[in-house]
Amino acid sequence: MAGQTEEPMQDRMAKARAHLEATQAAIARAEQDLMSTSETVRSKDRAVEVTVGPQGELTGLVFPDNKFAGMAGPQLAASVLEAAAEGRRRIAERVMEAFEPLTQPNPHIPGLSGGEIDWERIFGSALSDRPRAGGGRSRGQLWDEIHEDDTDPAGGGRA
Repeated sequence: MAGQTEEPMQDRMAKARAHLEATQAAIARAEQDLMSTSETVRSKDRAVEVTVGPQGELTGLVFPDNKFAGMAGPQLAASVLEAAAEGRRRIAERVMEAFEPLTQPNPHIPGLSGGEIDWERIFGSALSDRPRAGGGRSRGQLWDEIHEDDTDPAGGGRA
């Protein structure tokens, strides 16, 4: 190591502490921004419009143009659930986008990796059918249908 000067430990610690404080401030800003966020989504059949709050909770439900009037109960329920699931997925994506930069490693502490967040554990079913980095979808919904078909004793699919 002759000829190389290493940064004093005190300077490295001060930079690491400053980075930590900046990260903590960014987290507080992201949390504040996300607390007022919401997503409004219409079902594919356009019969239902839901608003989902920052924690994935349903905060609004509207039946535009009374399209629901001719629907059977199970069909209406499916429309509500579909729109709510899409709203929850969008909120989850927004949260992940907000916090992803904050999981990066601290450049002032060599060898310390960034934080890993298990988004699937946090958001559960809200992410079960989202696009993955590889371009495909997670196996959630399709896997459930395949699994149901495998356990069908008649062997011919669903009745």
